[in-house]
Amino acid sequence: MGISPTPPGVHHVALRVTDLDRSRGFYADTLGLPVVLEQPGLVIVMAGATPIGLQGSTERTPPGDVFDPMRVGLDHLAIACEEESELHRVAGALSDAGIENTGVKLDETLGKLYVAFKDPDRIAWEFYMA
Repeated sequence: MGISPTPPGVHHVALRVTDLDRSRGFYADTLGLPVVLEQPGLVIVMAGATPIGLQGSTERTPPGDVFDPMRVGLDHLAIACEEESELHRVAGALSDAGIENTGVKLDETLGKLYVAFKDPDRIAWEFYMA
């Protein structure tokens, strides 16, 4: 018998970034996620009801470090999208902003549409049909 918690969902996600100002600009200004808290070394933006904490690098962050989805740990994060037209709008807006993305693609496993992209630290994200 396992621990069997009964969570209503994810409370928050925390990401370590190499340049907090650059990441704040990407998430808040480029993506348009609202900033709900700023303090030294931390910016919190909201993705729907989920807070995303952006934490600046520390002395333990290796110089030149970048995200690698093939290492053990996080592979990618996905933000739910409820309207296909919104998915296409976001894909176009990412391209217009110069952000490399897949365009709208079909996930063959789940039969859902998505668009994948990376943040300035190469952390992999998707907007994914709910």
